[in-house]
Amino acid sequence: MDNIAELERRITAALMRIGAGVEQVGSEAGAPVATLADGVAEAEIARLNEALDEERMLSAQLNERVRALRGQQDSGKQQALEAEVDRLTKLLDVQGLEVQRLKKTVVSLREQLRLMTEAQAEGRVEPHLINKAMLTELEALRALRAAEAAELDELIAALEPLAAPAEEEVQNA
Repeated sequence: MDNIAELERRITAALMRIGAGVEQVGSEAGAPVATLADGVAEAEIARLNEALDEERMLSAQLNERVRALRGQQDSGKQQALEAEVDRLTKLLDVQGLEVQRLKKTVVSLREQLRLMTEAQAEGRVEPHLINKAMLTELEALRALRAAEAAELDELIAALEPLAAPAEEEVQNA
């Protein structure tokens, strides 16, 4: 666009010089020379206007190409962002499921502890309640470990984009 403005300025300056030269030659040599210079000036003006129109058309085509490239680039970024959102959503779903599992296990563990406390208060020793409580506690530990693993996966996913540029630098070195 700056080139077009520069060309227009140069064309205008050239036309002004041509006009001044035509007036000077016309006043010195008479009418026939001025008519010849006017014809040359008009031909030059027509040629320059045609060149200007071609430049405008070329500029419009280039602007359209730039818009198309930006559109492709934006759609590529959008697809990458959508993929990232899908991946993070899956991680969040996994973590949510692990938290639900952990909650269920904690509720079950509390119930087992309540039953054991009641049995102890009554003076009974029931080995199956102890076994059940231990199994529930083991399940709670597994659920806790799975929830922590899901949280670590989420942290790793958040850190991977930050680590990628560093890996590229190491490979390029």
